[in-house]
Amino acid sequence: MIALDTNILVYAHRADAPEHERAVRAVEGLASDGAAWGLPWPVVHEFVKVMTGISWRPAPLEVALRMASRLLDAPGCIALAEGSDHLARLESLAAPANAVGPLIYDARIAAICLDHAVSELWTADRDFGRFPQLRVVNPLVG
Repeated sequence: MIALDTNILVYAHRADAPEHERAVRAVEGLASDGAAWGLPWPVVHEFVKVMTGISWRPAPLEVALRMASRLLDAPGCIALAEGSDHLARLESLAAPANAVGPLIYDARIAAICLDHAVSELWTADRDFGRFPQLRVVNPLVG
């Protein structure tokens, strides 16, 4: 299963983003191929946070929540949450990577992905390279 990170979703929803067209193709292609794909809950939360907090033309909360709902309702989408042993998985990723402060957020997403057997995380965020247990792909380059 492929999972998506926040930046890919934001680029796909912001027509003014330089990466918009490539992100739309990536998200639409993933949702249309019939296979299961994942959205970690922290990604959904961050998507709403970013879309409502962007300094240039922020989305109203209702619009951002509707966008998130449409993503979660897309064909094949599975919402991914922390499992019962999440803290142990988080520690196994964060400690060797010295992921502290804001990097704990990325370790959290990586841990959720690994708990759900995600084969790759699509992101434009190079910080995920700190977690070699998770295959990371940037669908915007190519």
